[in-house]
Amino acid sequence: MTNPLADKIKSLIKANGPISVTDYFSLCLADPEHGYYRVREPFGAAGDFTTAPEVSQLFGEMIGIFLVHAWQQHGCPKPAMIAEIGPGRGTMMADILRVVRRLAPDLYETAGVHLVETSQRLREVQATTLSAHDSKIRWHQSFDNLPPGFLLLSANELFDAIPIRQFVRTAQGFRERMVGLDGEDGLAFAAGIAGIDPSLLPTPAQSVAEGTIFEIAPARDAVMAALCERLRTGGGTAVIIDYGHLATGYGDTLQAVRKHRYDPPLAHPGQADLTSHVDFEQLADRARAEGVQINGLAHQGDFLVGLGLLERAAALGRDKDEATREGIRDDVERLAGAGAGKMGELFKVLVVSSPEVSLAPFKKKAA
Repeated sequence: MTNPLADKIKSLIKANGPISVTDYFSLCLADPEHGYYRVREPFGAAGDFTTAPEVSQLFGEMIGIFLVHAWQQHGCPKPAMIAEIGPGRGTMMADILRVVRRLAPDLYETAGVHLVETSQRLREVQATTLSAHDSKIRWHQSFDNLPPGFLLLSANELFDAIPIRQFVRTAQGFRERMVGLDGEDGLAFAAGIAGIDPSLLPTPAQSVAEGTIFEIAPARDAVMAALCERLRTGGGTAVIIDYGHLATGYGDTLQAVRKHRYDPPLAHPGQADLTSHVDFEQLADRARAEGVQINGLAHQGDFLVGLGLLERAAALGRDKDEATREGIRDDVERLAGAGAGKMGELFKVLVVSSPEVSLAPFKKKAA
């Protein structure tokens, strides 16, 4: 099957040779004409996937509770910035601000709300979702454009959409995985020439079978470094939530999702969401190297339950009919439970701060 972006990528390959997985990833999501985030409406039942804030208001409310707690532990600095990178339809920020206004009116009144969003189409959706707070909202093309000052930052499903590099174990060692053409003019994976610094591998190359994939993400590392530098200079706390693994390892996690089903990554470029699992050990290592505090690294389910998810769900269901209460229970299970179709174990939460503060639900002192 072909489409305009597939044709464009094939032309590039015919002219210049195979492209890296990084370049393929970038073209699929951000090509100015045909990129997924330029032309698709990804969210919700009619889209390709559902994010946690779209499952239930409970998710954004818990993040709001956590940001208020962080602000208080930092000494209630004013003014503060409440920011989100990649805010989707604005659903999570709406839930956060509703909680902030109720629990910490001082913070709500004095804080600016900053959304980092490159899509004009999504900005318009966010403006509608957040119309009750429109005088407070500012949009930015890049995280670097945020004004200086104390920052309360959330990033939900941001890092999974930042491109990765892949390396495949061959008879000659690990070589960069490329996207080229097969004998029938279809897109196909192939091994390139570039190798990898052996010190980046979890175990020596000789210890793994040919065909094994290893992933690194220099672009994610750079975003994490920028985020940490910002916290170090202005102070604040960032909460990062994504699906991924706690420890660096081998494995191919490049995946495409189309109409709520997994799709082969090379099948529909620009028409499916392309992501990969986030290596949280790598992000935590970068945070340590940048000198910010790691408050904790947890499964999403443990984090939300520790913040009071079950109590809030019970309050939300009080005086409601049984069908509504059953729906709330289902939402809680989806957000915090384990197993297929549930987010509680697959998704991880990394919280970093500067200067050091003690934040629930994590233990008093983290690494």
